[in-house]
Amino acid sequence: MTTKLTLTVETEVIKKAKSYARQTGRSLSELIETYLETLTDEHQEPQQISPKLKKLVGAVKLPADFDERKELSAYFESKHL
Repeated sequence: MTTKLTLTVETEVIKKAKSYARQTGRSLSELIETYLETLTDEHQEPQQISPKLKKLVGAVKLPADFDERKELSAYFESKHL
């Protein structure tokens, strides 16, 4: 279920956020929802995530079947062979 939310944000921040959303192929609502989910995740301790990493959360969309180990292995093989 989705619910409308009204926010008061500086105009310049909104412009930058909309531009970022366009560049990453997402909506501003999706960015805010992802941020709020990350912020309120009960299973993570806030001290474990660096500020730089927090900015990246949700920026990359990977396929559901993405195999990190396989891709990393392929990268190192192509780099070193």
